[in-house]
Amino acid sequence: QVQLVESGGGLVQPGGSLRLSCAASGSIFKINAMGWYRQAPGKQRELVARVTSGGITNYADSVKDRFTISRDSAKNTVDLQMNNVKPEDTAVYYCNAAVLTTKMLWGDYWGQGTQVTVSS
Repeated sequence: QVQLVESGGGLVQPGGSLRLSCAASGSIFKINAMGWYRQAPGKQRELVARVTSGGITNYADSVKDRFTISRDSAKNTVDLQMNNVKPEDTAVYYCNAAVLTTKMLWGDYWGQGTQVTVSS
């Protein structure tokens, strides 16, 4: 089994900053891409940022120049630094990882989600 546990969500004022963290554990042989997605009420889940095992990153246009994704492959962790947040960033944020398990099976794993609310 593979578990992804997120932390760091909460309430933040517009223009403020927040840092989300995600740690993967369990029967992991290796991890390919890791990323963050979000889902606002009444909307589909969308990609926020993603980083490959080689360090290549991509971001949603709406968060470019405000959010930064970083990864520690040795610790199987991925963080999302959120700066200059806006009310439209309010959503449940989910960590995602493409994992090759110790049984040599690829799987797409998700965390339980962490709420981010941007409001004054």
